[in-house]
Amino acid sequence: MRTTNTRFNSKNQLQPADIRRYNWYIWRTVIALFAFVIIMITLTIFDVFGQLPSFRDLENPKSNQATEIISSDKQVLGTYYIQNRSNVTYRELSPNVINALVATEDKRFYDHSGIDFGRSFTIFAHLLIGQKQGGSTITQQLALNLFSERSANPFKRIIQKLQEWVTAVKLERHYTKEEILTMYLNTVDFGAYNTYGIKSAAHTYFNTTPDKLTPDQAALLIGMVNGPGIYSPIRHPDNALKRRNLVLNRMVEQSFLSEGQAEEYKRKPLGLDFHQNNHFDGLAPYFRSVLKKEVQKIFKEQNINHPDGTPYDLDRDGLKIYTTIDATMQQYAEDAQRDYMKDLQAQFNDHWRGRNLYKSIHNFKFLLDQGMQKSDRYKQLKQQEKSDEEIQENFQTKTMLNLFTWHGNIDTMMRPIDSIIYSKMLLRNALMSMDPTTGYVKAWVGGTNFEHFKYDQVKNGTRQVGSTAKPFTYAVAIDNGYSPCMKINNVPDTIRGYGAPWCPRSSPSETLQGFITLRQALAHSQNWVTAHVMGEVKPEPVVELIKKMGITTNVPPYPSICLGTFDASVFEMTAAYSAFANHGLWTEPTYILRIEDKNGNVLYTHTPRVVQAMNPQTAYVMTYMLKGVIEDGTGSRLAYKYGLRNPIGGKTGTTQNNSDGWFIGITPQLVTGLWTGCEDRDIAFQSTRLGEGANSALPIFAMYMKKVYANQALGIKKNVDFDAPANGVSIILDCGAYNQQQQGTTDVDKKLGF
Repeated sequence: MRTTNTRFNSKNQLQPADIRRYNWYIWRTVIALFAFVIIMITLTIFDVFGQLPSFRDLENPKSNQATEIISSDKQVLGTYYIQNRSNVTYRELSPNVINALVATEDKRFYDHSGIDFGRSFTIFAHLLIGQKQGGSTITQQLALNLFSERSANPFKRIIQKLQEWVTAVKLERHYTKEEILTMYLNTVDFGAYNTYGIKSAAHTYFNTTPDKLTPDQAALLIGMVNGPGIYSPIRHPDNALKRRNLVLNRMVEQSFLSEGQAEEYKRKPLGLDFHQNNHFDGLAPYFRSVLKKEVQKIFKEQNINHPDGTPYDLDRDGLKIYTTIDATMQQYAEDAQRDYMKDLQAQFNDHWRGRNLYKSIHNFKFLLDQGMQKSDRYKQLKQQEKSDEEIQENFQTKTMLNLFTWHGNIDTMMRPIDSIIYSKMLLRNALMSMDPTTGYVKAWVGGTNFEHFKYDQVKNGTRQVGSTAKPFTYAVAIDNGYSPCMKINNVPDTIRGYGAPWCPRSSPSETLQGFITLRQALAHSQNWVTAHVMGEVKPEPVVELIKKMGITTNVPPYPSICLGTFDASVFEMTAAYSAFANHGLWTEPTYILRIEDKNGNVLYTHTPRVVQAMNPQTAYVMTYMLKGVIEDGTGSRLAYKYGLRNPIGGKTGTTQNNSDGWFIGITPQLVTGLWTGCEDRDIAFQSTRLGEGANSALPIFAMYMKKVYANQALGIKKNVDFDAPANGVSIILDCGAYNQQQQGTTDVDKKLGF
């Protein structure tokens, strides 16, 4: 047996030649694999498997980046986006974010040069014992985030991995660690709700900025990086909590936190302050909607494109649009609208409660049919080739609908036709506030709710202006030497020579009897005296002045324009009144300061137009006239009800059948225009007491201005009066002196015996 075993061992023992041959096979395989990898990397470097990004591409990744609309006080009003992604700098990042990221994703980040080979080669060992470990460094993940989607094809994924390696090395050679971390955090996807990049994530989940993130908040967000769906704090809060705590533990392991600190943070709830991103978010949504179209128009007209000639895309190119809107004043304006319109709508509902709308409102059936045909539901049914009978049946069948109310959106079962009635009976409102000297628009409220009613009523909408047009006629008279103290008998005055003879009506209860001054006539909005003045100055000069003051709508040269029978927008009327407060200078309303690309290069700067619409004396006298409206006229509730007794001028406006309520208020530093009414002019208050501009628009101005004055940081001073012209005023404003002059009772006249 021993002999046999010896033979066997001897027979089967490897000979030195065999060992050398097997070693050669092994080394040849290793060398071949190494050579293969080198060749593959070389081919990757030379773009054989697809072009690698250039340094310029690395600095300017072709990721969708949101365009930001920035207010004059450096607040982000909102964004235009496909992916809601806005970049930050390293200095805008909390150290907690950096520490959480490095501890969780790449603890040797500061030691490697883009690829952690030790980590890469241990992936297979971890897989053999049933553990999963990521092999990509932060730099490699950045390469993937910047330039491609992770391929599901294993062969393509190998090529992609090589491209990541090469790109990662290039990144490490040309950028600092801080720059790489910043680029990574700007490109990472934080899951649903259009949340891309740390800035968007901080706002979405905690309503804060990246520099203010606490360790537990940073841990939650970084924990989402590799599984934004499964670790979503909204959809899977338990998973998110466990993942957050795991990240906190990793921060302890890397000495970024003490165990005591981590335990304290782990005991805290998630503490979300969730703000879902959508295009309605942020301040001034109507303004942002108008602004987008305006910027696109400017770029097209002025041929502002990328260096390669391709047009800019506001949803993808990460531009920064610097505007004149003051975020604080905008918030005050939106708050004032919401607070008062809620009450006014209640007045309106009470006013119409119990009335038959079909009998009480002219053309009501036609208005409903028109509203139905303009609705998205109707258009969708038409696209589905439904018959008129099927469409009518659909609109008569109850379904779940989402409705706007001043107490919040509600879901309710309702017939679609009833939702149209509901919408038609909702009051709308618009406000614009601007600096009369610079033309800078400070606040813009284009409607009641952008999500439900997207039509902007500040610039795009025009309505009949009513008595807010009267100052234009009086301004022409003042320019011709008339004094505000001039008295006219307040009786009907028919004007002829412009078609049919024309004489306006005047409500008996609102008509001042006898001779009244021009200032009283404007203050109390007297139609007969205004018509008399129009008869004296003629329509043509009034139209000329209106056009100089920026009104672009059709204003026919007929006497009735003195009562505001033409249409204009809140945008144009507010700007027109700014000429009264600005020494007769009309300054084009400006809301864009400049536009920059994502690298800070200025693409556009706006220069407003300025027109001398009237002489400074006329403008100053008109401020005196308009102050009379507030002191003792249709706008007097501004003083006695709201306590605003400082120098303010203004004019109320109420159109026929109370369809439109206006108020335009002027101060030396701020001019604000407001309009209120329903979508259709046939639907309105049946009572002038409720429908007049003094009740439907003026209170919003009062509530807005009280907040503006209370915030001294805004610089809008309460007790500043309008400046007199440098050359003085030759028109007499002292009615006592004016009367003496007219009656020839001066001291000189008496001595001469006249």
